[in-house]
Order: sequence, then structure tokens, then C-alpha cells
Amino acid sequence: MVTNVTSFGRSGLSDWLMQRVSAVVLAVYTVFMVAYLLFNPDLDYYTWSGLFNQTWMRIFSLLAFISIAAHAWIGLWTVTTDYLKSTGLRVGVQTLIILAIFVYLVWGIQILWGA
Repeated sequence: MVTNVTSFGRSGLSDWLMQRVSAVVLAVYTVFMVAYLLFNPDLDYYTWSGLFNQTWMRIFSLLAFISIAAHAWIGLWTVTTDYLKSTGLRVGVQTLIILAIFVYLVWGIQILWGA
């Protein structure tokens, strides 16, 4: 039997709650972005840049990035533990997943908060 070793919680309830909270954050972010694009049909670089230069938008985007990372890790951990029965293969795949999520998260933060 595989034990729960996700980095966000030590119980299924913690993982379930993290999945739901991150899904809500991502839904709100998506609705906001779609609405912003719909209400700004003549969007140009300066308007778009101005939106992302505001601290509240950077924080909101950072929260979305972290939510994507948490949601992806818990979901992919569940899939790999369900379908990859070889311990060595599972650990290898999970290590690659963690590395990819970390790289994308750092890259997103660098783009968002970089100069």
C-alpha cells in the first residue's frame, strides 16, 4: 500500500481541501482574465503591462501560480501512485514532475516580478 507523502498535507482530507481551494483560486483568476479581455477589446501592450505592474495583480497572479503548482502536484501524485506500481519508476516520474513544477513556478515568478 502506498502511503500519502504529498508535501502539502499528511492526510487525504488535507489534499482534498488543497485541491478544492486551488481550484477555486484558479477559477476566479480565469473568470477575471476572461472578463478583462472581453471588456478591453482594444487591448494594447501598455494597458496589459499596466495591469500587471499593479501590486494587487502581481499578488493575484502569484497566488494563481502557486495554486497551479499545488493542484498539479496533488493530482499527478495521485495518478502516479494509482498507475505506476514499480517503486523505482514512480519515484523517478514523481521526481521529474516535482522538478518541472518547481522550474515553471520559479520561471513564472521571475517573469511576474522581474525587472
